[in-house]
Amino acid sequence: MADYIEVPASSYIRYGNIYSYALLGIDAYPIQIESDIRSGFSKFSIVGLPSSSVKESKDRVTAAIRNSGFTFKPFVYTINLAPADLPKDGVATDLPIALSILKASGQLQYPKNLKYAFIGELSLSGKLRPVKGILPMVMQAKKNNLDAIILPKENQQEASIVKDVKIIGVQTLRECVQFLQNEIAIQPTPFKFDQTKLTPQQSLDMYDVKGQMQVKRALEIAAAGGHNILMIGPPGSGKTMLAKRLTSILPDMSLEEILQTTKIYSIAGKLIDQEQNIVATRPFRSPHHTISDIALIGGGSFPKPGEVSLAHNGVLFLDELPEFKKNVLEVLRQPLEDGTVCIARANSTLSFPADFMLVASMNPCPCGYYGSNIAGHECTCSPSSIQRYRSRISGPLLDRFDIHIEVSALQYEELEALPCGESSQAIRQRVNKVRKQQQEKLSGIFSNSQMLPSHIRKYCQIDAQSSKILKTAIEQMGLSARAYDKILKISRTIADMEGSDKIKSHHISEAIQYRSLDRKFWE
Repeated sequence: MADYIEVPASSYIRYGNIYSYALLGIDAYPIQIESDIRSGFSKFSIVGLPSSSVKESKDRVTAAIRNSGFTFKPFVYTINLAPADLPKDGVATDLPIALSILKASGQLQYPKNLKYAFIGELSLSGKLRPVKGILPMVMQAKKNNLDAIILPKENQQEASIVKDVKIIGVQTLRECVQFLQNEIAIQPTPFKFDQTKLTPQQSLDMYDVKGQMQVKRALEIAAAGGHNILMIGPPGSGKTMLAKRLTSILPDMSLEEILQTTKIYSIAGKLIDQEQNIVATRPFRSPHHTISDIALIGGGSFPKPGEVSLAHNGVLFLDELPEFKKNVLEVLRQPLEDGTVCIARANSTLSFPADFMLVASMNPCPCGYYGSNIAGHECTCSPSSIQRYRSRISGPLLDRFDIHIEVSALQYEELEALPCGESSQAIRQRVNKVRKQQQEKLSGIFSNSQMLPSHIRKYCQIDAQSSKILKTAIEQMGLSARAYDKILKISRTIADMEGSDKIKSHHISEAIQYRSLDRKFWE
């Protein structure tokens, strides 16, 4: 049979349009999918800045239509994804493309006044598969006042956390068509989000950590003020154990933080096949030191969020900090300052949120035992190798750590003793109280670490004695202007934890103690 079939134009409907959504950064925008069918040599083309995955939908859509019992004749099919000047990526357009073709060929009819949007990937059999980024798409659909959004059944739980949006979950292309033509009835997915019933799962507890009272104190200060912290100590001293428990003492997430973090995880596809479709626990991300700068910061031809965005509102933990490539560490400087990642491409510039606490650990030298009190473990590193090891961390990056704390190896008596100290729940209650006071006082700023110069002038005033202590420390340690601001911010946090309206000299002295590694380890 020849591919060319002459069909009178009056024998079929040659144009059909369906509404859907595409992702741009962490947000979605509406798109209109238009299909034009004409007689001629068999051809299928997709226009409107489609990515490779969108172009490949041609074969999936063709097979799905045929295997669902519909007709797909060898005509000339032109699919336009409007607006044509914005890029489209992913497989969420499979279902709307198929419906647009069925509508154009007269095999699908439903009332024109219905404002429906469609999302979903098609298998060759016509079954719908879940897609990434459902949450931002549904949130945008709510803003557009749509009558309903139809999506894969496996995505309906994630979509159900958005209120006042009619969610219809379907399993196949055939089922979707039958619903649109009123041949079957499908009940909308009920709204299932109640923040008061969210119970963040915390399997790790600070109570399990033996000894290390000074480090626990530093971690509580870091949690209370949102400060970055660097832990230095020999192997086996508990740096990683302590870091993993930091999220258990961080303040509870607000509704805004929950939704924003969940959006990022939705786009990354990390909510699919998960029992919990809400990110109610602050993220803890710990990438391996072999990670690339793009994987850490985000990017690609169609930019996707990296580890710094996945750690948004949580903790980014870099274990063995000097082992990371220098260019990878340097890309952290901008998000640490701005709380966002800006990725520029030829046709667009995207911003991903990246407001996280940076927590890092490292050994004092390549062998790990410089200055250690562990018997039988003498440092074997030469001064030059120690200097090379430490120089892997640049001064500007080191400056962005608010707190530097030494983690000493535990003695046998401490290891043998039962755990001591407070539970994570008790510490978190204090942290919640301090953070709430900061937010009320700073209006719009979530923690002391984010204070602007105007806030520092207003809330970080010190007396003559404190000023003298701070001046001596800066002159003797050679601290930078950024380190000066960080000492004031940490002092403010310590004062808040003590319930003091004013910063006192002992607050300044403790804050300076957490910057003492500037000189000892890097000069």
